[in-house]
Amino acid sequence: MSELSDFGYRQELRRSLRLRDLLVYGLIFMVPIAPFAIFGVVFNASKGMVPLTYVIGLVAMVFTALSYREMSRAFPVAGSVYTYAGRGIAPWVGFLAGWAILLDYLLVPTLLYVTGAAALGTVLPAVPQWLWVVVFVALNTAVNLAGIETTAQVNRWFLIVELVVLAIFVVAAVVAVSARGAWSFTPFFNAAEFSPGLVFAALSVAVLSFLGFDAISTQSEEVQGGPRVVGRATMVSLCLVAVLFIVQTWLAALLVPGTTEFVGQDATNQAFYHVAGLAAGPWLTVLVAVVSALAAAVANSLVAQNATARLLFSMARDRTLPPFLAHVNEKRRVPERAVLLVAAVSLILGIFFVGQIEFLSTLVNFGALFAFLMLHVSVAVYHLIKLRQRTFGMHLVVPLIGFVIIGYVLWNADPAAKIGGLVWLAIGLVVILVRTLTRRPITLPDL
Repeated sequence: MSELSDFGYRQELRRSLRLRDLLVYGLIFMVPIAPFAIFGVVFNASKGMVPLTYVIGLVAMVFTALSYREMSRAFPVAGSVYTYAGRGIAPWVGFLAGWAILLDYLLVPTLLYVTGAAALGTVLPAVPQWLWVVVFVALNTAVNLAGIETTAQVNRWFLIVELVVLAIFVVAAVVAVSARGAWSFTPFFNAAEFSPGLVFAALSVAVLSFLGFDAISTQSEEVQGGPRVVGRATMVSLCLVAVLFIVQTWLAALLVPGTTEFVGQDATNQAFYHVAGLAAGPWLTVLVAVVSALAAAVANSLVAQNATARLLFSMARDRTLPPFLAHVNEKRRVPERAVLLVAAVSLILGIFFVGQIEFLSTLVNFGALFAFLMLHVSVAVYHLIKLRQRTFGMHLVVPLIGFVIIGYVLWNADPAAKIGGLVWLAIGLVVILVRTLTRRPITLPDL
């Protein structure tokens, strides 16, 4: 089994996480009730075929998860796709992949705070949503600075609460749909509305719900049991959460039969809470809204801030980002400066983008999807070209299928998000060019 010293690093972060902790981490990051927050957006984009969108999403993400598994075994280092592309292809490619997914990781906490504030706006409309953002950022920063064990413990409790509320909604929805005799598979396929472009455009938003299984790899330097534990947790957490997504969105769609669109920004952002009320009354609307807010703005953003800080730490350790971000607190063994930077960025952007859930969703996804493309390429290049292996099934067919699916989803993404994402990538290319021209090329230890 490879050690950190084999890649030119020393062990600085505390190894205390087990398979159970990684599964909880992945489930919390993806959020078992994630569709609560973006149900209306995906519903509108797919003309009501939300569960079909998540089925296709699972297929797409399985191939990406397999690629993550292979590269996490080869490089058990905290940098995720930044490390995999950098060591699998070339350091500058790794920087570009890391730069791309940094757009995702930096904006995910912001999106989650805005989503949580919108959910609480349903229950307490008199409280300004920006104030909720401030409270959420302060709380999560304090927990993450306390150490990885504290973060893991908080994750476990939040996961239990989310699963209980999801079970309540499922039971209430089953009873309501049965009473109305409204069982149907139309949400899985509506011939009158279906088109590949339509579903993949919706998937470019829905894929947001799956983002998180990839972040498990950022914990590689804090896990016990070696890199195989990371790969196993990645696959299992993805499949578990996908089943939950499909079931809850199918039931929710059945509660609004004949509907293919929610009209208006507020109606779209609060669609699932309205559906919950149709299932069991106002009390379920309040319960779902409050728990959705806490799941997004506390539990999910807690691990998002954690993962983003680890990515910044890894890139700064290699001096592809300012080295001061690689500082690790000696007592709590956390990259505290990276944690604080993520908090500051999230606070500023969260206040600025209050209410802009749809735009943030598509912009976040662009960074992740582009990084996934680089991941699939790195699997093939590293194993088939650098190592000269002949494992064509796992290291050519799987990443090729994953690349094609992710590429098609990215092609159908929102035009504004693609423009913003391409501008971000252009800035990253400028950084690479400047460093090359000034004879400070991007390198990795032992390469």
